[in-house]
Amino acid sequence: MALTPAAPPPAPFVDFRAWRSYRETLTVKPFARYKAALAALVLALPSAGRDDRVAGAILPDGARWVAENRYRANRTYEETLKFYKSVYPPAKYPTKTIANLPGVRAVHIENPEARVGSWDGLNVYEAHGETRVFVLVTPVGGKKALGR
Repeated sequence: MALTPAAPPPAPFVDFRAWRSYRETLTVKPFARYKAALAALVLALPSAGRDDRVAGAILPDGARWVAENRYRANRTYEETLKFYKSVYPPAKYPTKTIANLPGVRAVHIENPEARVGSWDGLNVYEAHGETRVFVLVTPVGGKKALGR
């Protein structure tokens, strides 16, 4: 039986030199090193803030601007109320029925933690087959300026 010569040992995959023994500087510029991470961050930012907000109040997905602080929801009235009950639970955010007529239905959601410039309340209403949301913003003088 003939012996075959042994193959040379494989080259090590890990460089066992101490990290302090490297004297060369990096050939990649600092900005280029982080370009991929920066690109990932920039692409992730629009999805991070997906909720549409007006003065801190969350609007349903797909709500379209109609006028100042007034938005048209692309959902039905019942779906919009269900959305707001999940976002703003009635135990913490008091809800009042404003109108319940054959052609018009409306609900007011109050923000007990309203500050100057933030939302004081939301009026969700349905008229002419459209569901709209009106955001009430606390004025500069606070609730006292409104006479409350």
